[in-house]
Amino acid sequence: MSEKIYAVKYGGNAMKSPELKKAVMEDIVTLTKAGHKVVLIHGGGPEINKMLQKIGKEAVFIKGLRYTDEETMEVVQSVLAGKVNKDLVALIQVLGGKAMGLCGMDGAMFLCEKKQDDVDYGLVGEVVAVNPEPVLAAWEAGAIPVIATIGMGKDGQAYNINADTAAAALAGALGADRFISMTDVPGLLRDKDDPSTLISQVDLAGVEKLIEEGILAGGMIPKVGACTAALDAGVPQAQIIDGRTVHNLLAALAGEEPVGTTFTK
Repeated sequence: MSEKIYAVKYGGNAMKSPELKKAVMEDIVTLTKAGHKVVLIHGGGPEINKMLQKIGKEAVFIKGLRYTDEETMEVVQSVLAGKVNKDLVALIQVLGGKAMGLCGMDGAMFLCEKKQDDVDYGLVGEVVAVNPEPVLAAWEAGAIPVIATIGMGKDGQAYNINADTAAAALAGALGADRFISMTDVPGLLRDKDDPSTLISQVDLAGVEKLIEEGILAGGMIPKVGACTAALDAGVPQAQIIDGRTVHNLLAALAGEEPVGTTFTK
């Protein structure tokens, strides 16, 4: 069996059910025990929203990205790198794996600059450099790296990074064989309200066409953008799959039947 490198992005909305979360972590432990190298990059949007609600602060999104002022950044850092990250680490270890919790500030894994656009996103970071060393060190120690997507600027400023964007950049830096984004939809849909309109395969030219047709919108923009970025960074294949289906990760990698949407060059 040839060893593969899998970069798995696990979305906050796909984490809501404890049973499903357990099944995803079981898949990751299974892949690791089969000799593959897996890195788990996670979000945690619902947990962040819950904490913001507790302190009476409204969650604001612009073009699918969370507007992050200084107070929101503190919440993002404590919830993502603290609670969500450590809960996943603990679950993997309970299931017989060995996990190491990290965030993008550790070892300057994700070096960022403030995202520049025609709008102000606050402390949202654009990844300008990736240092894969902390991930390689975790693998060397026989551990599954579990990564919270917080980056840092050259001045030490913490930045909130979209988890899909960060995961794609890391997949490229690691020379991953596949990038998989697990979310709370079946994949890329022509009609977002109709699961039967799933687009099972698309290439880069096809993505351009979908943008022109207005099919890509909201939170799907960064997800598809991440898949195309992973391909551009040399990852041969990227996939968006439904994290709400039990053991969908193993099914997607087995490749016996199409799962979700597969992106190729």
